[in-house]
Amino acid sequence: MKYHRKDAKAHSRATMRGIWAAANTPFTADGAIDEEGYRRNVEHWIGDLGIDGLFIAGKQGEFFSMSVDERKRMFDLSVEATGGRAQTIMSCSDQNMDVVIDLARHAQACGADYIVVHAPILHFFKQQDETLLRYYETIASKVDIGMALWSHPDSGYLMSPELCNRLADIETVVAIKYSVPREMYKKLTALAGDRILVSTASEEEWLDNVLELGWQLYLCSSPPYTLQTKADHRMADYTALAFAGKGEEARAVSASLQGVRDAFRRTKPAEKPHAHQKYWQELLGQVGGAVRRPLLELTDEEKRLTRAAFEECGLKLR
Repeated sequence: MKYHRKDAKAHSRATMRGIWAAANTPFTADGAIDEEGYRRNVEHWIGDLGIDGLFIAGKQGEFFSMSVDERKRMFDLSVEATGGRAQTIMSCSDQNMDVVIDLARHAQACGADYIVVHAPILHFFKQQDETLLRYYETIASKVDIGMALWSHPDSGYLMSPELCNRLADIETVVAIKYSVPREMYKKLTALAGDRILVSTASEEEWLDNVLELGWQLYLCSSPPYTLQTKADHRMADYTALAFAGKGEEARAVSASLQGVRDAFRRTKPAEKPHAHQKYWQELLGQVGGAVRRPLLELTDEEKRLTRAAFEECGLKLR
């Protein structure tokens, strides 16, 4: 590790900054991890797009379809492929705490910068806050690596700002990906922004959160590599302007991306987000690849509509 346990919060405050992307996992037609394709994507994301950090084997990465060994391989591969040019945060989320801890230990050992663990599904809603406090305290007691929390609707509940404020006191909790309504993450920023970095996955809310809430970290989803190309860095451009205090200019650049956002959103079938994103990546020249079962692939008609919207969205390809 690049820091001691006691320095996790300070280290994250100094280095966990900018635009981080949730990496996809490209699969071959027979379901294997396309390691070479993934390496090519990482080179593009870092070298061409300047992405600051990668979120590995999360929901975008289809972690739910991978074995524990495959998830560990993605950790190792990501550390190798980034080569210290971008930071990594490894998703260790699982319903089984032993698996979470095993993955966390592997992430720490292989040279990852951080881990992220989403709030588990709870089958009994008694003493929920105390259960979650014990959950994260237990994980933190087993490894020294800095940990980000993650609360999202898939868990069946949302962790309250008040609970997250308590969790922020854990020595190695450094950040949270808080996929909740804006009023909730605004409240948490006020309560715990001095102890953890608060972020959310919405690219459309990112600029306001920099300008109005003083955020420094986009953590994270796929827009950094689906809304940008080697010739078109508008997300990075408006972020840099916002960090420099040039709010009006930043808003103008962000607004110019609306056609791209709309094209991506209106062509995405509700039940096929992974397949749609991967096809969009293919249109961009990246490696998308197949999705794993039970996820659904796009139909030919869905691909036709997506391609037509892509070609008219205004992204600069060269």
